[in-house]
Amino acid sequence: MDQESIPRATEVHRAGTWPEAEARDAVLVDFDDRYRRRKLYTGQGGLAFLLDLPEATVLREGDGLALASGGFVRVKAAPEPLVEIRASSHEHFARLAWHLGNRHLPTQIKGERILIRDDHVIVHMLEGLGATLRRVEAPFDPEGGAYGEHNHAPGLQRHHHHHHDHDHDHEHCDHDHHHH
Repeated sequence: MDQESIPRATEVHRAGTWPEAEARDAVLVDFDDRYRRRKLYTGQGGLAFLLDLPEATVLREGDGLALASGGFVRVKAAPEPLVEIRASSHEHFARLAWHLGNRHLPTQIKGERILIRDDHVIVHMLEGLGATLRRVEAPFDPEGGAYGEHNHAPGLQRHHHHHHDHDHDHEHCDHDHHHH
């Protein structure tokens, strides 16, 4: 199949804003593969298509990729190995969330639990803070962050840790060197 005959997805419509009845296929992708501008995908039903966006965009569970030729491809977040974090109280939950945020870790807050990628250094820190931890397989759809979708760089978030406690003053932070 030559590149001219491959359908092109040129727009992202956020979950709930596109006609799901017009979905021609669905694509199952993990978190690392959901921050893209241009990539060839094959949907679960076999539809090969080229994601061709003007700029790199974080794709979220339930988003619809509009095909230039008509119809949509539904984005599905693939299950991946995560750690579920639970706290003993609301105050404890806030403290755990603060420590994770201080390390700029992609984090999903879902009801009474926090989900992160499995990372032995962070797991050890959370154990020391008294968190209840459980390894799970689930789709990962972390918060976008205070500075927009800054926690999306594929592969980087797994290896970025601060091994000490410190305060951040983001006014004096070199954002060109602070990628996650």
